[in-house]
Amino acid sequence: MHQTPLRKSLFIDSVLSFVMVALSVTFFPACQPAVNEPNKIELSEAMENGYLAHEGYTRSLSFVYDWLTYADPKTGLIPRNLDGGLDIWNAQDAAADNYPFMVLTASILDKPLYEGRLAELLKTEKRLTNRLDRLPDTYSFSKNGFDQEEVNKDAIIFGASEYVKDGLLPLTEYIGKTAWSDRMREILDDIWKNASYETPYGTLPSLNVEVNGELLQVLSRVYWMSGDEKYLKWALRLGDYYLLGEQHPTDNFEVLRLRDHGCEIVSGLCELYLATAFAAEDKKSAYQPAIYRMLDRILEVGTNEHGLFYNQINPKTGEVLDEGIADTWGYTFNAYYSVYLLDQYEPYRQAVIRALENLDNYAYYDWERGSSDGYADAIESALNLYNREPLPQTKTWIDSQIQHMWSLQDSAYRPGTEAYRGNGVIEGWHGDGNFARTTLMYCLWKAQGVTVEPWRPELYLGAVANPSGVLVSLLSEEDWEGKIKFDRARHRYIFQLPLDYPRINQFPEWFVVAPEKKYRVTFPVGDTSGIYRGEELLAGLELSLEKNQQVSLIIQPLEE
Repeated sequence: MHQTPLRKSLFIDSVLSFVMVALSVTFFPACQPAVNEPNKIELSEAMENGYLAHEGYTRSLSFVYDWLTYADPKTGLIPRNLDGGLDIWNAQDAAADNYPFMVLTASILDKPLYEGRLAELLKTEKRLTNRLDRLPDTYSFSKNGFDQEEVNKDAIIFGASEYVKDGLLPLTEYIGKTAWSDRMREILDDIWKNASYETPYGTLPSLNVEVNGELLQVLSRVYWMSGDEKYLKWALRLGDYYLLGEQHPTDNFEVLRLRDHGCEIVSGLCELYLATAFAAEDKKSAYQPAIYRMLDRILEVGTNEHGLFYNQINPKTGEVLDEGIADTWGYTFNAYYSVYLLDQYEPYRQAVIRALENLDNYAYYDWERGSSDGYADAIESALNLYNREPLPQTKTWIDSQIQHMWSLQDSAYRPGTEAYRGNGVIEGWHGDGNFARTTLMYCLWKAQGVTVEPWRPELYLGAVANPSGVLVSLLSEEDWEGKIKFDRARHRYIFQLPLDYPRINQFPEWFVVAPEKKYRVTFPVGDTSGIYRGEELLAGLELSLEKNQQVSLIIQPLEE
């Protein structure tokens, strides 16, 4: 990775010495547990993580700024694509894959943009694109109205399911209850309001396996978040349809996609299975044989010699219909690991570990014909599972693959002869948002979930897990004042999930702070430390850095 001379010299100096920071804190020098002194290797790794996170953040923000230059001048909405899709906004692409990760990027790195222009876009979207109750439809900028004259309910429900699952759900998982989570619930409610497919198990909004897989994922999480039984009821209706009827994915399907646009049903059914263990135990018992038949059969006929999934199989005959390897392999393995966490069924955990141990066979593998979207899904697959099974070779693979994905932004595809403005656009289609999604996941890993407010381009923050807590290092190339803020167990405080199981597009939790607990914050120089309540760390520690100043601190949870 490229380093400027200033960066190199500051990095070398930073691992050898510390500078005290101005910090208002009450000190308690006695009766405190011993501090694990960071060694030079830990300090070096923390600061290098800061440089990696900084690069990723800079790239993500550049993506947002440059894409916004292509927004429709009249409405402000972003187009579907820059090559052949400039005239339309749609739910399944522009809204699902691109816009939410502009919002998420800005929520971390540019609060005025997040609270201003991007928040206004949500209001504009609702005003202009709601067509079937509160469900959005494709909007044409040149027509100043809907792209198609006729209402196509199936297409609208498909776009709406994509929007809530791919965009609004992960956005809510990170930022919590906002206008975007309200939008998620209103769309979800109106999808079911417009359900019209009669089945022996109740009326469903779609018979499309991708849509129903997405709805199962959203319903399973929104049920816990809201406590509203209707979401569990709707999810169980889908569960009965696929697990108790004649639509079982491996007993009855002749084509089962194990990559995106099909694999969602596997994860969705397993998310529901996990929910039933805590909310409807009779259904867990009823579903369990069908869940295990599905997962066992996929492992039997759907994986290659390295334990990764083929793109497409016929589960009834065992025929491999598409021998390509699914870039979304981890999305399906999320289901296996979730069932392992719930039932402690070790073969499913071993299947995950086998795949992770074989990733070195897929260094720079052509996941999606060279597209950054394929790398994003594959990297996310590894990162989410690494959070549960931190194998050293998985870390090495992720670090190498992120560099390749980032390089695709530097050599961005250019349609025709017209170059994109700036260098933030990656490939000029809605999949560019997935580049930012996975990059942010990577950056938050390198910072152990710690963020700063306000973020500035001259500020570097990295962290490493310490045996007793976390080591955080900061460096500023200019004077900086602000707060460092810590992550919380979002699965509990936002979605109120009973278990932190791996799930599609989840932003993994690394070092998390509990509001009710106490923590010691230590600056190694002089062993200066103070005790904080978790709620104070979540609100943010105020820091002041002078130009070219580097500071490290250790955060340790205290025993009750």
